[in-house]
Amino acid sequence: MEIERINEYTLKLYISYGDIEERGFDREEIWYNRERSEELFWEMMDEIHQEAEIYLEGPLWIQVHALEKGLEVFVTKAQISKDGSKLELPIVDERFKDLPVDEKIEHILDQHFNIIKASSSEPDNPLQFVIRFKTIEDVIALAHRRDFSTLHNKLFAFENHYYLYVEFTEEDADRDIDNMLSILLEYGQDSQMTIHRLEEYGKIVIAEQALTMIAKHFPNS
Repeated sequence: MEIERINEYTLKLYISYGDIEERGFDREEIWYNRERSEELFWEMMDEIHQEAEIYLEGPLWIQVHALEKGLEVFVTKAQISKDGSKLELPIVDERFKDLPVDEKIEHILDQHFNIIKASSSEPDNPLQFVIRFKTIEDVIALAHRRDFSTLHNKLFAFENHYYLYVEFTEEDADRDIDNMLSILLEYGQDSQMTIHRLEEYGKIVIAEQALTMIAKHFPNS
C-alpha cells in the first residue's frame, strides 16, 4: 500500500487489487460485503498508524476512486465549524473536488463505519473494543493491574501482535467503562481490527475471561 500525505488534513492511499487479495480479501466482496469492507478499511488505517505513524482523529470523510489496477482512497479529517454547528471539509486543492467516487463503497463506508454521523447503535448491542499489544508481557502486566473478572474479554494472536477483545453491556456505567478503558490503554493501543477478522484469521489464545486466566497462571514479572 502506498501512503501520501496531501496536507495536515488529508491522506492519499493507493492499494492494488493484488495487495487486497494478499490480505485475504476477494476483489469483488469489498464492494458488496459491508463487513469485509470494514475490515479492509480499518486494516489500512492500522497500517498507516503503525508504519507511517500518521494519526487522523475525529470525524473522517472518505473518497474512493476505482482505478484499473487498484483503489485510490482519500481520507480527510473533517473540522468543526467555528460556531460548532456543522462539519467542514478542508479540501484545499481543487484537483480533489471533482474526483469520481464509487457510490456503492462510499455508501458502505458512510453507513457501516458511521464516519461522519454519530454512531446509532441499538441499545441492546454490546459496546466492543479491540486493544492491540506488542508483547505478551504487556498483557500479563495488565492482567495483574486489577480484578477483571466482570469484564468479558478474549485474547487473540495475529500477525505478531496480541489483541484483546473486550465487551461492555448496557448495564455497565459510563464512568466504569471510561475507567476500565483508561487502564487497558496504559498497556495497549486502541485498534480498529474487528472481532470478525480475528476470529477468521487470528489464533485464539484464551477464549473466555482471558485476563483473569492470565493473572491466575502467569506471575507478574
